Amino acid sequence: MDNPLEMTVCGIRFRNPVLAASGTFAYGVEFEGLVDLKAIGGIVVKGLSREPIAGNAAPRLWEARAGMINSVGLQNIGARAFVEKKLPQLRRLGTPVIANVFGYAAEDYVEVVRILNGEEGLAAYELNVSCPNTKHGGLAFGVDEKALADLTSRVKVVADRPVIVKLSPNVAAIEPFAYVAEQCGADAISLVNTFVSLAVDARRRRARIGAGYGGLSGPAIKPIALRMVHQAARAVKIPVIGLGGIASGEDAAEFMIAGASLVQVGTATFWDPAAPMKIARELKKLLPDFSVGHVSELVGTLHMS
Repeated sequence: MDNPLEMTVCGIRFRNPVLAASGTFAYGVEFEGLVDLKAIGGIVVKGLSREPIAGNAAPRLWEARAGMINSVGLQNIGARAFVEKKLPQLRRLGTPVIANVFGYAAEDYVEVVRILNGEEGLAAYELNVSCPNTKHGGLAFGVDEKALADLTSRVKVVADRPVIVKLSPNVAAIEPFAYVAEQCGADAISLVNTFVSLAVDARRRRARIGAGYGGLSGPAIKPIALRMVHQAARAVKIPVIGLGGIASGEDAAEFMIAGASLVQVGTATFWDPAAPMKIARELKKLLPDFSVGHVSELVGTLHMS
């Protein structure tokens, strides 16, 4: 194969396995003047809801010692505005674009998918199941197996593209949730989302994030993310997309060895928007060191003893 990084996952061809993660790369087009978006493996746009959402009160970000805590509150322009204002620009890139979808009831997810169905320029849907299910006491879809099953099944019925379920790491064991997503029709799973966390200003005795709790991402979570990706990959037969603290080509290789077919880069783009492309280049240079001719040969090759 001419391109040793090219991967086909869920029937989608990716020029390399390194994607920009949702919530960290806006809608992609905002970075067009800074980086070559045609060189990126893929773009997962920020979460889309039925209606626009203003987001949480400031401050929304706090730099932790080995990562970042955020509580943006899923601010977005809404699915219809995305189709009208952002998608036409994304179509020109020839880069796989994955729409991250969320809601506060299963019907919300279904409606967003219906709005996006039939629109050219999208490759797949990624369901953010870390949102509170307001119809059932506010418990997140991703920590309730029945809610996850219902949501995945209902979206699969209407979706005309592959469905990726982005699992929450805030559970006692990831395997049951990975299995439920697979059994209910998910074409792939991605993990991990951020870990619920708290930063405290001791002098003011206040939370450093306006909403109180936030989501921890970045290098601090990488070892836990690797463990969960490995566990999920052993529990299912569908592809796994790994993320959580990836900042180098070797980080990406570690996730693929643990079982991920693709990886997503999030927090690293805050200090360098070109991080996904740089990581892909580093990964390509490392392939001879791993004695492989194609990156797919790394996937799932971890020896635990």
